[in-house]
Amino acid sequence: MPDENDNPGVIAPPPLIFGVPLILSLLLNRKAKLPFLPREINRLFGWPLVVGGISLGAWFFLTMKRVDTPVDPRRSVNRIATDGPFGYTRNPAYLAMTMIFAGTASIKNSLPSIILLPFILAVMRRGVIEREERYLEGKFGEEYRRYKATVRRWV
Repeated sequence: MPDENDNPGVIAPPPLIFGVPLILSLLLNRKAKLPFLPREINRLFGWPLVVGGISLGAWFFLTMKRVDTPVDPRRSVNRIATDGPFGYTRNPAYLAMTMIFAGTASIKNSLPSIILLPFILAVMRRGVIEREERYLEGKFGEEYRRYKATVRRWV
């Protein structure tokens, strides 16, 4: 039987942390119409971010599946993923979600969404990433510290 305490204790699932504020801010922007980019370039910035984020997210999922590690940060892990996108960033899924969020905000030209993004990233840092890092360091010790010393948190 798995140990229910063997997990990072994140505050909420990251897709929820990104998704709920994005939906609410897009709804607010629909009513208030608060653009932040000139209309001619909002899609020029947005689509590459969304496509890049989806691609990075797919690479993350495939890597996690290959190393047989759960994607859900609320679950226990038995190995550290260090290859694939994890060779460039310790948080490829969160980087992908950030790219998709920013890209969607750009495509929809939503100032409320862009204003919320730094707050979402602060919640992710304190409520998810720092907890995951403490958990992984406690569980894997020197192996995780070596990895952490060679790969940046974001990029």
